[in-house]
Amino acid sequence: MKLLVTGASGFIASHLLPGLLAKGWYVRGAVRNEERLKLLPQRVEGTVVGDLSLKTDWSAASRGIDVIVHLAGRAHVLRDCAVEDYYSTNVGASRSLAEAAARSRVKRLVFVSSVKAMGERSLADRPWTEEDPCFPQDSYGKSKREAELALLEVAKRTPMEIVVLRPPVVYGPGVGANIYRVLRAIERGWPLPLGSVKNRRSFIFVGNFVDAMIRAMEHSRASGGTFLVSDGKDLSTPELIRAIAQAFGKPARLVPVPPVLLRLAGAVLGLSDEVERLLGSLTVDITKIHRLLGSLTVDITKIRRLLDWEPPFGMEEGLGRTVQWYKEATAQVPFASS
Repeated sequence: MKLLVTGASGFIASHLLPGLLAKGWYVRGAVRNEERLKLLPQRVEGTVVGDLSLKTDWSAASRGIDVIVHLAGRAHVLRDCAVEDYYSTNVGASRSLAEAAARSRVKRLVFVSSVKAMGERSLADRPWTEEDPCFPQDSYGKSKREAELALLEVAKRTPMEIVVLRPPVVYGPGVGANIYRVLRAIERGWPLPLGSVKNRRSFIFVGNFVDAMIRAMEHSRASGGTFLVSDGKDLSTPELIRAIAQAFGKPARLVPVPPVLLRLAGAVLGLSDEVERLLGSLTVDITKIHRLLGSLTVDITKIRRLLDWEPPFGMEEGLGRTVQWYKEATAQVPFASS
């Protein structure tokens, strides 16, 4: 099989590419500039596509390819922006890729979307399924949903198959953003004011996600499908912190601050000096962790049933590998930050 992976220098691709090479497949990796070519594994053919937009020329990258895994896009950021700020990268570039892929007679395009295409919080009494309506709340989620629809529109008028995967938070070696900040806070023994949080969250270890992506590339019944993916185990935010602390061999320093006060502080004060004094040695931006307070769980029955998929790694192993990576990375670069 001949594969193209976009966003080939990113976190998820750094785990996907070795898995594809191990299967003996030909792999081409698309990156934005020459500098990022240095990040690709030796046996991956690199191709530079430049900045991502509706005008991106994917013709050379998609030529001779059987399956595309589309990882490239503008990542979610805390400070919400207008939908237009995400459109060029997440929607426009996805549409131009699909059009070029169809012209190149690519058989299947696997699009890595996000659970945020559905919204910010699942129902209190049950996890989301693929049948639930989509009500994305922020610009990132809206752009991911628009990209899904753009790809499906191309699929309706071409022979190319589209598969959409919607992961929740992906963690594993090399992770950044909020999960990295939680790792750092726990490793340094900072108290976390999340002891009173009562929620449920779905996560997916990057090794499990790679396995799900490969299944979506190969399985005949994946064609035209949209699939939610996760580790198959949901945790509350305090449970996640305790699990990570256990992997570190450290105590979880959870402070029982009512969530309503956290939300109020995050909404009104952000990372002001007043909040930092209130939280003592905790230097994690409260507006960045307040997103962890609500419930967001997904049901992976569909991918299990249709694609015969089971997560190959348990969450305990996934968190253990993540913590081990963090220890090794910070041992080499003291006081590393995201």
